[in-house]
Parts: sequence; structure tokens; C-alpha cells
Amino acid sequence: MTKEKDAKIKTFVLRIDSETMGAIEKWATDEFRSVNGQILYLLDQALKKGGRYPKKNQEPQSNS
Repeated sequence: MTKEKDAKIKTFVLRIDSETMGAIEKWATDEFRSVNGQILYLLDQALKKGGRYPKKNQEPQSNS
């Protein structure tokens, strides 16, 4: 990965129950993705479906 792309990726801790995690792990395996990749895919699809996907080249708005 390039430094520019790394700067755009944020990390955080996700607390999830073991039953849900197991389901996501199986789903990821079934679709040949990592668990991280599967979660990103699901979030991406949910954002698109909900009409909340940020437009490209648009800076996030601050709430201040």
C-alpha cells in the first residue's frame, strides 16, 4: 500500500459477540474474503443501499 492510501485508512476496535463473528467468518470464507474485507464489503453495500455513500473527492464535513 502507498503512504497516501494508508493515511486514508482508519483503524478502530470492534466489539462483537462470538456468534455474529462466527457467522461473518463463515460468510467471508464462502466469498473468498478476509473477515476485514467482508466487513468493509458489507458496510460499503449498506452505505450505497441507504444512499449515504460519500461522494468521491468530497471532504468530510465537520460538526463544529
